[in-house]
Amino acid sequence: MVRASDLTDTASAAVSRATSRLGDLVTPTIRLGVTGLARAGKTVFITSLVRNLLEGGSLPFFPAYADGRIAKAYLEPQPDDNLPRFAYEEHLAALAGDPPLWPESTKRISQLRLTLEYETESSWRWLLGGRRLHVDIVDYPGEWLLDLPLLSLDYRAWSASALALAQAPQRAMVAKPWLDFVAGVEANAPADEQRAIAGARLFRDYLVAASALKYAQSTLPPGRFLLPGELEGSPLLTFCPLALEGDARPPRGSLADMMARRFESYKEHVVKPFFRVHFSRLDRQIVLVDVLSALNGGSAAIADLERALAEILTCFRPGAQSWLAPLLGRRIDRIVFAATKADQLHHASHDRLEAILDRLLATAIARAKFAGADTKVLALAAIRSTREAEMRSGAERLPVIVGVPMPGTRVGGDTFDGLREAAIFPGDLPEDPEVALAAARGPQASAAGIEIVDFRPPRLRVSAATGTSRPPPHIRLDRAIDFLIGDGLA
Repeated sequence: MVRASDLTDTASAAVSRATSRLGDLVTPTIRLGVTGLARAGKTVFITSLVRNLLEGGSLPFFPAYADGRIAKAYLEPQPDDNLPRFAYEEHLAALAGDPPLWPESTKRISQLRLTLEYETESSWRWLLGGRRLHVDIVDYPGEWLLDLPLLSLDYRAWSASALALAQAPQRAMVAKPWLDFVAGVEANAPADEQRAIAGARLFRDYLVAASALKYAQSTLPPGRFLLPGELEGSPLLTFCPLALEGDARPPRGSLADMMARRFESYKEHVVKPFFRVHFSRLDRQIVLVDVLSALNGGSAAIADLERALAEILTCFRPGAQSWLAPLLGRRIDRIVFAATKADQLHHASHDRLEAILDRLLATAIARAKFAGADTKVLALAAIRSTREAEMRSGAERLPVIVGVPMPGTRVGGDTFDGLREAAIFPGDLPEDPEVALAAARGPQASAAGIEIVDFRPPRLRVSAATGTSRPPPHIRLDRAIDFLIGDGLA
């Protein structure tokens, strides 16, 4: 029997969809997803992108802006009532502090609507009032994106994969307490809530420790174990992989049976809703990657990064016949993969950093059998924390970068207090990306001598008269903006 309320709800939904489509015709919207791997700078990227567009930053490689066709940029109220607002003003305040601080990293999904008013030669858009473009920026943790491959695994396959990774030499030490738990528990024993809680806690501790290792670029899913949010302590996060023997299904009512049921519930109630409700609505995507840390982390870091890139690529609509197609629906048609922290290198190495990420991405594309979306690789610094200079070393002039190292940073036996500047020769990346990757995979794994130093952000100077600040300096941010939204301003 069909209830009248069901018909009313269906009709209301249809009207809402029709209104939304009409609104998109009048004021088009690009939904831009921003995510990244460990410590890649998602929050910094969004804050700088918005500030540069709002306050007239230097964006010479964003033609619509450089040519003066963008008349106005401003923030508007949240378009989606079920998403928290990206804390733009708070992040800006951190950068304007004394001393300036990097904004806090992404811990949940959030959104910000930026509207651009622009000039166009397209007469029909003028008639429909279409000289505006909404850019809905959706910020979400990369850990959540890496959950998607779980949908193709059952509990047994996931457990085997997780245990194999944990037993690898690079992870075994931090995984030992959890591995000892797994070795001492009987998977087919009766379900025991306290054992499940203990196993889940040890598994989470291992994931947290593994994510802090210098080589870690991706983390083993489930992503919500690292960023639980409102799920903290719920049965949806009270499970862990176990060592299962044979191919038979675990006995009903056993510990393994309970773990397997909760694993499936996690996929059904956490992973699928995120991709169905949020990810499937994205038009464009930028994935931020800390390539320099991977190079300095050695062979384990490079392998971890290649695996993460391949897993990420499976998320972007891999074909109509894929098991993902019904879930993802709408297609993301442009993706930027950005090697961040380019300001930690001299400009002569920026193209080389791009080439290294491009080579890693080519391997991941082949592994994931990816095709469809247009991809672009960039080296960028959304906020430039250094400037370039020269320093004499005998008769030789060395290109150096100058900035304020973060408190406690040690360089050449000197410990910095976070207040004074330092001139550092970071080294040069090889011209051939294969040489750089070979060096990183070698026994010394030094990325051809690159020295990575974390610097304070430049302080944003706020005008007493207007209450606004100059946009932060950047490297190649404008190229990313143009690829992601430039066609929407034609």
